[in-house]
Amino acid sequence: MEKNPDADIDKVQRLITLYVEEAEIEGVNPDVAFIQMCLETGFLRFGGLVTPDMNNFCGLGSIGPGQKGNIFPDERTGVRAHIQHLKAYASPEPLVGDLVDPRYKWVNPKGKSPEIHGLAGTWAADPEYGEKLKKLLDHLYG
Repeated sequence: MEKNPDADIDKVQRLITLYVEEAEIEGVNPDVAFIQMCLETGFLRFGGLVTPDMNNFCGLGSIGPGQKGNIFPDERTGVRAHIQHLKAYASPEPLVGDLVDPRYKWVNPKGKSPEIHGLAGTWAADPEYGEKLKKLLDHLYG
């Protein structure tokens, strides 16, 4: 709310709950996933190829004007897909829940980026991506 005072507080609270629940299922750090969502969506401002109605909180499949990204039917499914994709990068362990991430199969090898700095150049082309996530986490833990 500090970074986007115009955000819908009810949606923010729903997303917090969903990120905690879904991350717990898959053994992913919910703080990392939530901070990544904030970075990817501009703190729920969106404004790029991905729009709020897509329920895509991490830019899955968004690679250019011809490919805006994956669309999920509801917030929970979008959060679950994000968590599953993040787990694919972080761990070689199989998913616990039913697969909803259509791009999960493309992360090879599984577990190739167990730390946030490894997401630079893999999850995102930005070489500073991991450092941006770290700064947001440092701010969160302040």
